[in-house]
Amino acid sequence: MNLSPWPHLIESGSLLFTVHVPNLILSFASGLLIPVLPLFVGEFGIGYGLIGLALAGEAMGTLVTDLPAGILLRQFDRKWVMVVGVALVGGSVLVLVWTSAVWQVILLRILAGAGSALWNLSRHAFITEATHLRRRGRELALFGGLSRAGMFVGPAVGGLVAGVFGLRSTFLLHALLAAVVLGVAFTAIRRVERRPAVRSSSGTALARVFRDYSRVLAPAGLGQLLAQTIRAGRRVIIPLYGADVLGLGVEAVGWVVSAAALLDMAMFYPAGLVMDRFGRKYAIVPSFLIQGIGMALIPVAGSFAGLLVVGGLIGIGNGLGSGSMMTLGADLAPKEALGEFLGIWRLIGDSGSSAGPLFVGIIAAAAGLSLTAPLIGMVGLGAATIFTFRVPETLRA
Repeated sequence: MNLSPWPHLIESGSLLFTVHVPNLILSFASGLLIPVLPLFVGEFGIGYGLIGLALAGEAMGTLVTDLPAGILLRQFDRKWVMVVGVALVGGSVLVLVWTSAVWQVILLRILAGAGSALWNLSRHAFITEATHLRRRGRELALFGGLSRAGMFVGPAVGGLVAGVFGLRSTFLLHALLAAVVLGVAFTAIRRVERRPAVRSSSGTALARVFRDYSRVLAPAGLGQLLAQTIRAGRRVIIPLYGADVLGLGVEAVGWVVSAAALLDMAMFYPAGLVMDRFGRKYAIVPSFLIQGIGMALIPVAGSFAGLLVVGGLIGIGNGLGSGSMMTLGADLAPKEALGEFLGIWRLIGDSGSSAGPLFVGIIAAAAGLSLTAPLIGMVGLGAATIFTFRVPETLRA
């Protein structure tokens, strides 16, 4: 029995080749750049400030494109928004091979971020329309799990390729993988029917979403902002606490981070099953409650073994929320303004992801890492509280 109310959106009745395989490939390609870009930018002989700006370029491009991407989904076919997004990502990374100045790198990373916004939002809308409510949690949890898997394996391969063939060779490999995804988007995804034209302008439609759905967006958006803040913050606190407070070497810190990532990836199937069988809150609330408790326990982890256990607990908590924010956004999004709503939703989440490391840095500079960890833990507990009492359960019969 096909549960999807839009079966014409999916080639061969499955999201495997239209969404999940391209997602895994492009996540792996992005992971290739993680160990390479800092070293590549450092070769220009610039200070840490410009290095940080270059590394933040992709996030900047994504943030400024989230809302325009939502508007474009009203005007253009999902397929072509995906194609343009992948082409921007792959093309901008390919051009890095010939860059000779840091301003060129910054500009290209901003373009890559814009492409990522188009790609991510069009896929989110595509899955939202192509899945039944009671299947959506598993599809988006799988989506999140495969993204984690690609980003987990990619850095190791990227470092190996760069070590053997040089830093710029990694950009060529990334562009080749993006070209494969581009080919899949052209061939495996059918053209989706254009949305009915609206009399109002796209800007007016966006303003209407803010006005008409503010009572939903305000609590759910605040919850997501806090959720993404703790998710981003944990990536900063755990390595810094292990190195600066416990005095662990880079190898030991790497083991802690890798173990947490493995547990995180392993939780995507239970996360999707819980969301579809019991309700979205049954995965979301425990996810951020566990992460908050884990962050609060970091100061009592007085050794490598202690940090390994606490890091694993946080990884389990994060994995339990695999795809949860995308699922909640898809459930809440109105059909008549899907692109605009998801654009706002992703802007809120991306803002939290960008603010997390900055938030950690400010608090750590003022109060130290031992106090920063439980304070960030309170952010997770705040997210769990908001989702418990202020956001409705979206899984309905």
